[in-house]
Amino acid sequence: MRSRSVLLLAFLCTLVFLQTARAQQDTSSAKKAHKVVLKDGSEVIGTIEAEDSTQVEFKTISGVSMRIPRGQIKELERLSGEIAAGEYKRFDSNNTRLFFAPTARPLKQGQGYFSAYQIFFPFVAIGATDFLSLAGGVSLIPGLKEQIFYLAPKVTPLHLKNADISAGVLYINATGTDFSGLGIVYGVGTYGSHDAALTAGLGWGFAEGEVSNKPVLMLGGELRVSNSVKLLTENWFPPGTDIFLYSFGIRFFGESLAADLGFIGSSKGWGGFPFIPWLGFAYNFGAK
Repeated sequence: MRSRSVLLLAFLCTLVFLQTARAQQDTSSAKKAHKVVLKDGSEVIGTIEAEDSTQVEFKTISGVSMRIPRGQIKELERLSGEIAAGEYKRFDSNNTRLFFAPTARPLKQGQGYFSAYQIFFPFVAIGATDFLSLAGGVSLIPGLKEQIFYLAPKVTPLHLKNADISAGVLYINATGTDFSGLGIVYGVGTYGSHDAALTAGLGWGFAEGEVSNKPVLMLGGELRVSNSVKLLTENWFPPGTDIFLYSFGIRFFGESLAADLGFIGSSKGWGGFPFIPWLGFAYNFGAK
């Protein structure tokens, strides 16, 4: 099973480099996408060529130019994607995370999301600055007197077009206890484009005031297969053992919403069950 994971990641590496090279070639022709909603209810996607206080010069995806009076515009929305080669390419609205692990990509200041993992674990994150995000949540498991709460700040000191490096902490504890908590301190890097990317991270667990001297390794990848669908994989390799966790699945994403369906496997199995299902939902808001 380990060899299969290595082959999968090698395949993703090749795709990432090919997709990133292609994306760099298309950068010069890419333009920011906008959606115009007119007062009669019609919508059109394209680019703003020029604008003033009275009208907007707009070019549609098909290349049709029009001048739209401001008085006819109900809504002018900046979309998350871009237009290149006569095609609107939507960006993943939840690209700061894989299934569970964070990527190294930062949230912009004022950008954020509300998510729920496995239904009972809500999570809220917001960009305090362009390089610092604050996140956390409290579990909502029915019947439990004490719930689990978690905090997850992240900093991104290096942010380039196709590469990011971040560091952060995941702290976990329970309400109504004297336990000092546990968690992981990590560093993570992401390389790739909106079409394909690889993420690798190292994390040092801590509990009761002690920090592990051996890190856990995380390797993940993402591959867009359509304008609204992406394949994901996330794999964990704890130190000092031949047991590791692997996952694979799919993400459906729109301008603000994203939904993940995945399957988690173990190199030792789950006692008769081959995979544990993973469900995640996210609503993204703020700057685009």
